[in-house]
Amino acid sequence: MNAPYDHLLRKSQEAKRGGEEAWSVQSIGEKVAVALVLNRADWLAEMDYSIAEAIDRSGPEWMAIIPQVARQLAEED
Repeated sequence: MNAPYDHLLRKSQEAKRGGEEAWSVQSIGEKVAVALVLNRADWLAEMDYSIAEAIDRSGPEWMAIIPQVARQLAEED
C-alpha cells in the first residue's frame, strides 16, 4: 500500500463529492494538492496560489502521484 497515494486519493474523492465545503477543511498542503488533482485553478486562486506556486508547495513526492490520482478519479466517473 502507498500511504501518500491513498491519502491524496481519499482527500481528492472527498473534495470531488463534497465540493468546496469538503475541500475547505483540509490542511493547506492537502488543499493545494487536491486543487491540482481536480484541476481547480479557482480554488488555488482563492488561496492566492498560482499553479507554479502550487506545484512548488506540493513538493516532488506529491507531484509524482498527482497525475495518477487524477486518472483514478476520472476512471471512477
